[in-house]
Amino acid sequence: AAINYGGYLSGALIASLISDLLLKDQLYRIGMLVAVASTALMGLTGDFQLWAIARFVAGLTSAAGLLLGSGLILNWLIRHDHHSELGIHFSGVGLGIALCSAAVIVMHPALPWDQQWLTLAGLGCLLLWPALAWLPPPDRSAVTRNGRAMDDNPPGPIFLGLFMLFYFCAGIGHVVTSTFIVAVIDRMPHLSGSGAWIFLVIGLAAAPSCMVWDLIARRTGEINALLAATTLNIVGILLPLHGGGLSPALAGALLFGGTTMGIVSLVLTMAGKYYPTRPAKMMGKMPLAYGVAQIVGPAVTGRLAAANGSYVGGLHLAAATMLVAAALLLSPISAHAADSSIVQRAVAEYNEQADEVAEPFRFLVIANFPVNFSPDAAQRVISLATSGARCGIYTFILCDMRYPMPHGIKLEDLEKACTTLVYTDGLYKWQDDLFGKYPLR
Repeated sequence: AAINYGGYLSGALIASLISDLLLKDQLYRIGMLVAVASTALMGLTGDFQLWAIARFVAGLTSAAGLLLGSGLILNWLIRHDHHSELGIHFSGVGLGIALCSAAVIVMHPALPWDQQWLTLAGLGCLLLWPALAWLPPPDRSAVTRNGRAMDDNPPGPIFLGLFMLFYFCAGIGHVVTSTFIVAVIDRMPHLSGSGAWIFLVIGLAAAPSCMVWDLIARRTGEINALLAATTLNIVGILLPLHGGGLSPALAGALLFGGTTMGIVSLVLTMAGKYYPTRPAKMMGKMPLAYGVAQIVGPAVTGRLAAANGSYVGGLHLAAATMLVAAALLLSPISAHAADSSIVQRAVAEYNEQADEVAEPFRFLVIANFPVNFSPDAAQRVISLATSGARCGIYTFILCDMRYPMPHGIKLEDLEKACTTLVYTDGLYKWQDDLFGKYPLR
């Protein structure tokens, strides 16, 4: 496992250094071909050195699909004024886990290990065509389809450091649990032989989870969504160990699978948003922390297993590390970086105690909404209208009804958060049961 993750770390480093979109597209396509070939090689040789090289190359090329492919897709979404979310893209990881688990269940013990690798390589060949054909060609223009300028907005170094440390902890939690959960389950007397099924449940839960967490992040902000996912992830890791039966183990698999890829998707989406012209720039840096965790986690777990005769200690380590990740999200700096829609203390209450450092009230006035608003920008307007008052931000929005809402945005969501006036017959009229009793002149 450490060799494979070492290859992934190398791929992440390469991805972070590449800026040219056309080169990224070419490397993505080459990487996909080499990934399938390296998987086949693992079934064609019994020599450990060749096998280790194949594992390293497989990890290296997996970064092409996960990082270069993600960056290219996010760049395309931003340029075409869609929601900059990768939930559907990362759902493929969960489907891949589920497909591999189902294939192993069917093949074992009928096929020897080498033929199982070749079969998995064959499945990869079948998936190559959509993976290569469905990716749109890169666009290097400086504006979106609607003419909006694409400007990079990199985060500060302190927040970036905390964010990478969080992702390192998430990497420990993911790799240790996903690598050793099958062995732990199979060694439990009351769950012996259930490990492959538990892994299948993890994959099935991971497939739709990224899309679900995208929707949650729209409502709560990315930091709050990450905190919720991290908390549930901890529960998912510990349930199979202390639940005492198959049902708690399955519940734990659902929680772990339903959050682990959601965390990856949210983190990489946030990273890509800071560099809309080159999403893979920061998306490549973040997996450096994740990649180091993928090397350190299995190595430390192996030592714990050698000392204690069980991988259970490794899963406890994973849960403890995820607890540290949750604490990082609760730190004041992370809270400051979060969207203003998640600030919990009302400004008025804060100002009563703040004296000289009182926060001002702010008024946001928008004309001709939604002209020139991307889906992300429009969603932030809705978030401010919904929760901004608690932060001292009050919105006044003039909507131009001649223009459609951005993709995925509903005017009703904005109207629910606002007191609405409609201009008809030369007059403004209240769309409100209480204020409607009082005509405007």
